[in-house]
Amino acid sequence: MTDLLNIMTPFGWCVASIVVLSLLGLPIGLSMIGSSVLYLLVSGQDIGIAAEQLLNGLNNSYTLLAIPLFILASELMNLGSLSDRLLTWCNALVGRFRGGLGHVNVVSSLIFSGMSGSAIADMMGVGKLTMEMMTKDGRYTPAYAAAITAATAVIGPIIPPSIPLVLYALISDTSVGYLFAAGVVPGLLMTVVMMALNSYLAHTRNFPVEPAVPMKELLPLTVRALPALLMPVVLLGGIYSGVMTPTESAAMAALYTLVISVVLYRSVTGNGMYTALLSSGRQMASVGLLIAGALVFNYVVTREDIPKDVQMWLAGYELSKYEFLLAVNVILLVLGALLEGGTILLVVIPILIPTARALGIDMIHFGLVVTVNLMIGLITPPYGLLLFIASSLSRQPLMAVIRETVPFILVLIAALGFMTYVPESVLWLPRVLGYQG
Repeated sequence: MTDLLNIMTPFGWCVASIVVLSLLGLPIGLSMIGSSVLYLLVSGQDIGIAAEQLLNGLNNSYTLLAIPLFILASELMNLGSLSDRLLTWCNALVGRFRGGLGHVNVVSSLIFSGMSGSAIADMMGVGKLTMEMMTKDGRYTPAYAAAITAATAVIGPIIPPSIPLVLYALISDTSVGYLFAAGVVPGLLMTVVMMALNSYLAHTRNFPVEPAVPMKELLPLTVRALPALLMPVVLLGGIYSGVMTPTESAAMAALYTLVISVVLYRSVTGNGMYTALLSSGRQMASVGLLIAGALVFNYVVTREDIPKDVQMWLAGYELSKYEFLLAVNVILLVLGALLEGGTILLVVIPILIPTARALGIDMIHFGLVVTVNLMIGLITPPYGLLLFIASSLSRQPLMAVIRETVPFILVLIAALGFMTYVPESVLWLPRVLGYQG
């Protein structure tokens, strides 16, 4: 292990270069590519290997096509009137209880997560609308509205479809379909604990009770929202019936959203479509650059046999699989507060996977534990990305948003602990669908 920390080795130069370039402001993807090329030069290898690894990794990963398609689908949802219709329906369903708009926030994020696969898309779409609804006429403090909106957005990549789970499938060689199925129960558990916390805070702080929508209006509102509500059913039904692969389901998600928004709701103009395509392209360029950097850097990690060295180092501590999972949770929660989740997923997790396999940890279970950790990192100070977005949208000081977010972080960590030590909470649904792991 001490050899890994020696900066005078080619690998040491590579790691030091990544740190320096990142601190200078270079995107992490470019930092990894540049540092990997430096490693090849210092170790006397052909620098063309970097391009070879990048192209081979992208050409052999058909599953990666799902990512830009899910991004496009979420952009079209935010652009059209789907978010408004879903929000109106959620308000009719749960808005009548004390703290009802907080419950609307949680439930709308749960439903929207079945379409977008992205926490940021959730935050910028339906989350932005619910935040405005909560703060209208001073019903809730802007800081609390921002905090619960940021916290509920983390459900997005847990409930299928999920962009992080697609990336995890790439690095772990596991089934995207079973990973999607494994996210359902954890996503519902996260929803329940956040609704319970919101209910407790609503009674403690005497949050307002919204006027109840008459039950006779619920059916018409359901009919208006039905095309949007059916989207997760169509996608997941297609995957688990064998009609579509996960990548094909992503294409169907984009097409389904386009047809609903343009033909049925007529809420997307030509300029709006251009804006959605442009935004999707920019987001995918950012994700693609990170993936490209990880593919090249993973060659360096494999060449240096880092996973085996880490496995042997951890073996010296004779950890059980549950002790290892505890250590992974602590490490990822700390890293998640400091680094971008995609970087951790594509760089750190491949190093831990061999040890997890050696300890007999199920890869589907491990993938969900990892993903939930990384999503909690999005709302963990000091560098939780969703905290900055929430602070910006609500025009509230960052510290005020952080204070209100802390209770949500704690209940989410408690839910994470349950998923970690009760594997069946994650694996039950995949096994119902035929998973044999």
